[in-house]
This record gives sequence, C-alpha cells and structure tokens, in this order.
Amino acid sequence: MTRDLPPPRRWPPGGDDLPAAADVVVIGAGLVGACCARSLAAAGRSVCVVDRGGPVAGTTAGGEGNILVSDKLPGPELGLALRSLALWAGLAADSGDRFEFEAKGGVVVAGDEAQLAALGELAGRQRAAGVRAEPLDPAGLAAAEPRISPAMAGGVRYPQDCQVQPMLAAAWQLTEARRLGATLAWGAEVLAPVTGDGGRLTGVRTSRGQVAVGAVVNAAGPWSGLTAQCLGAGLPVRPRRGHILVTEPLPPLIRHKVYEADYVGTVTSEAEDVQCSPVIEGTRSGTVLIGSSREFAGFDQRLSLGVLAAMARRAAVLFPFLAGVRVIRGYAGFRPASPDHLPLIGPDPAVGGLYHATGHEGAGIGLAPATAELVTALLTGQPPAVDPAPFAPSRLAAAASPGAGGGGGEAGEVPG
Repeated sequence: MTRDLPPPRRWPPGGDDLPAAADVVVIGAGLVGACCARSLAAAGRSVCVVDRGGPVAGTTAGGEGNILVSDKLPGPELGLALRSLALWAGLAADSGDRFEFEAKGGVVVAGDEAQLAALGELAGRQRAAGVRAEPLDPAGLAAAEPRISPAMAGGVRYPQDCQVQPMLAAAWQLTEARRLGATLAWGAEVLAPVTGDGGRLTGVRTSRGQVAVGAVVNAAGPWSGLTAQCLGAGLPVRPRRGHILVTEPLPPLIRHKVYEADYVGTVTSEAEDVQCSPVIEGTRSGTVLIGSSREFAGFDQRLSLGVLAAMARRAAVLFPFLAGVRVIRGYAGFRPASPDHLPLIGPDPAVGGLYHATGHEGAGIGLAPATAELVTALLTGQPPAVDPAPFAPSRLAAAASPGAGGGGGEAGEVPG
C-alpha cells in the first residue's frame, strides 16, 4: 500500500536527470518495465528507468489491455496468469480505479459442434488448473451476449477475464515507482555495457550518460533481442505485428471480451504469415476494439488494409450489427515473441547482472505484475510466488546468439 507516501512529483518533459548509480536499471518504460520499476522500488532498491523515447511509447500504446486466463493452456503460463490476475485486482483497489480495470469476463465462441467439443475439452483442463469456465449452450450464449449471431453453436464464459486501459495502467505504475524514489530518464538510448570481472555488468552507457549498476532488467519488449545484443547477450525474441480496429462510440452493446475458439491456436501458431481471428470488446468510452492479427514482419509498422478488412469481416460474422458501424481508426503494434511461446523472465545465462522480463507476446499486459514480482524475488533473494524455472532464459540458450539480435531486427533499429 502506498497511501501514506507523499504526492508524486510531476514528470519533467525530458524525464529526470540520469543518476550516477542505481541498484537496478530497468530498460523500457512500457507496462512490464513500469511494473518492474514499481515492484523493485517497493522492495527498497534504487531504480532508474531508461527509455530511448518516453513513457508508454511502444508496445503498451498499441495494446488492448487484456488480462486473460481464457486463452492460456494449462501449464506454467496459466499459473503465472492466475497469479497476475490476483495482483491486478489488488493494484486496481490501491489505485482508486486510475486505469479502468474492468472485471467484465470473457466469452469464447464456437462456430460448430466440433469446435464446441474441443473448446469444452480445453475448458475442462483449465478448470482443473483453477480457472472458472462456464459452458454455454446457444440459449446461454444468447443470454450472455444478446447481439451475437444466432448461428453460433455455443461457447464458454470465463468470469475471471479482465481488461485495463494499458497506457493509464503503465503511467500509474511509473508514477508510483517515482513516488517510491525511482528515477525516470527519457531519451536515454542504451549504447553499450560497462563490465567488470568475468564480464559481469557493472554499468550501462546511454546517450545521456553512464550509470553504474548492480543489475539491469531488460524490459524492452519487441526490442529486447536487440537490447540483449547491445549488452553482449543473445535473446531469441522477435517482433510479431498485430492490428487493431477502433469503432465510433456506441451504447453498451457488447458485454464481455468475445473471441472465436480458434484464437488460442493463432496465439501458439508457428506460422510466419498472417494469422487472423476475431476478438471484440467494448470500452468505457463506448468504442469497440476489434482484433486480432499476428504476423512476423520485422519492425514494419505499416497498416495492411487486407488484414484490417479480414478482421472487420470476421467480427461482423460474430456480431452482425457491426457491419453497419463506422470504423474511426486502425493501428498496428509489435508483440515480443519467444520461440516456445513462454515469457523469458530471469537472469541471462551468459551475462552476469543482466535479467530479462520479456517474450510475453500478446499477454504482456496481463502478465506484467506477476512478471515484476518474479523479477523482484529473483533479484532480492525472496521466495518466488511461482516457479521461475519454466521461464528461465537459459532454457533457450541454444537458440540465442549475441550476434543474432533476437532474429527480428532491421537495419537502423536501436534498442531500449
């Protein structure tokens, strides 16, 4: 709890001055980096957040704000998601609803009986792992979402699925980190490591100066592979592009986050080309967010009209009324993808003093608090709330090489 702390200082336009030293430098001011900064500062560490741009200027700004258990297969990531869900609820209470936390629940829809049977089997395994999953026949689906297409075979409701406004959430985390003493340095591009005995990191050199460190947390999202390379490490993380459409403001017509059952398959797909599955949800402002697409396209952020059109068509199949709704904008962003679809959280296997908090792909918003909690436990020697072994970057050491930069960078791209 932070209610007894003094009011936060306002962020200077260029951020704070770069300190000469910090216990921990966090690279990246998106939601994962912001959560790490707040958690570490709350644990009594002096923290400096560096970002080559400014706060919430990258992947977090292009996210939908999903906090999901419905799309997680039973296993380590689902366990991390359940832990993070509990942390999000506590943070929402502490913040006084500063970031539009909505426990709206999710509905996963099946288009035919075969898809419904597969969805029911997955839901059963998720229930065994602690997830609340409620089967819906066609009548139950219509009661949950009155405007959904009557052609759907049924679905499953996941009451634990939530949503936040990701930019507000990250800004609140950064404000709280600064309230706890963290320094926020914008326009500080990481240029090179400073190393001591055995190649251990003892500092980082940035475009704004040098900081002596006890440890570095790489939370640079899709750029974390390039950041690792800059610091002498290898990390097999590359950007996976996704698109989102935003409609005109509407009355509340969609009650849950709704997506097709094949969405889980697109999340875990190894395909290089475009994977598209409808994901639809309303927001407090009345707009409807329509996703989703996934493709490996380097750092090309140009919109694909073909992908946007395919998303719109499939959304209108689920909710026919959307066919007559005006789209006011579309945007694309990058997700940090790991080869085995699990986050990379923990110490680098080759560079002492370097920790990673990345590789969440589209789950970074939801998993950010638990990721930060795990990083903090590993850095402070406290017992972790979840088993860190499945997320250890060392598991992918064979796939990483310092010269590869994560496999997704293009000429001219810089980390941090």
